[in-house]
Amino acid sequence: MDGSERVHEGKVALVTGGSQGIGRGVALTMARRGAAVVVHGLTEDYVEETVAMIREASGTATGTHGPIDHEQTSVDAVALAIAEYGRLDHLVTAAGIQRYGDAVDTPIATWDEVFDVNVRGVFLAARAALPPIRRARGTVTVISSVQATATQTNVVAYTASKGALNALCRAMAVDEAAHGVRVNSIAPGSVDTPMLRTSAAQWSDGTDEGVEQTIAEWGTMHALGRVARPDEVGEAASFLASEAASFITGSELRVDGGLLARLAATLPATAGQAERSAAR
Repeated sequence: MDGSERVHEGKVALVTGGSQGIGRGVALTMARRGAAVVVHGLTEDYVEETVAMIREASGTATGTHGPIDHEQTSVDAVALAIAEYGRLDHLVTAAGIQRYGDAVDTPIATWDEVFDVNVRGVFLAARAALPPIRRARGTVTVISSVQATATQTNVVAYTASKGALNALCRAMAVDEAAHGVRVNSIAPGSVDTPMLRTSAAQWSDGTDEGVEQTIAEWGTMHALGRVARPDEVGEAASFLASEAASFITGSELRVDGGLLARLAATLPATAGQAERSAAR
C-alpha cells in the first residue's frame, strides 16, 4: 500500500487515545489516507496538538477529550463525528495505561484503574460507535499488546487487561459479522511513545542518555533490532480498516518486529557462521 494512497477517502474514523503515542500515529495515518478523523484524548491540549498536525498536513480533523472509562465521553465523541461529518465508519481504540506490580503487591484500586481504562473504555467506545458503524458496514480495530500472549514480570494487571481485550475483540467479531462489521486487534511490540519513554526512565538512571540507551536495548529484543514508530502501527490499523482486509475479522495482527517469534535463549554462532557474517 503506497504511502500516498487515500484508501479512506470519504470515510470517518474515531480514534480514542489519539492525542499521543500509538493513537496519534493512527490518527495521522488515517487522515493521510483520506479519512476525516475525530481525535479523542484525555486532555484537551494534546488533542489540539494532534488535530493541528492533521490540519497542517491538509487533513480533516476535529477533537474531543475526556476520561475514556466514562460512558458519556464515548457518547459525545460519536455524536461529534455524526454532527461534523454525518457518519462514522471506523473506530480505533488506542487509549491505555500501564501500571506495575505482581498479584500480591498490585493494589485493588490499581487493578480496577487498569481495567477501567484498558477494557471498560474499549467496551464503552465500541458500544457507542457500533450503531453508526453498522450502518456504514465499517470496522473496529483495538490496539492490544504482545503482552496478551507473552509477558514480563510485574505487569499482572496490564497483561490481564490486554488478554481480556483480545477476548472482547473475538466476541465482537462474531457478533458484528452479521452486520457487515469487521473487528480485529493489533498487538504491538515496543513502540517509541511517551508511555515507553516513561517506562525507560523508571528502568534507567532517568537521564536522556539513559532513556535512549534503555530503549535501544529493548529494541535488540526484537528480531528487527529496534522498537517501532507509532506510524508503523498506524499503517497496520489503516490496513485493517481498508477493503484490502475485507476478509479479515476476529484476528490479532502482530506488529512486533519479530519479538514473539524470537526465543530469549539464542544459540551462539558457530565459527563458520561468524566468519561468513564478518565477510558480508
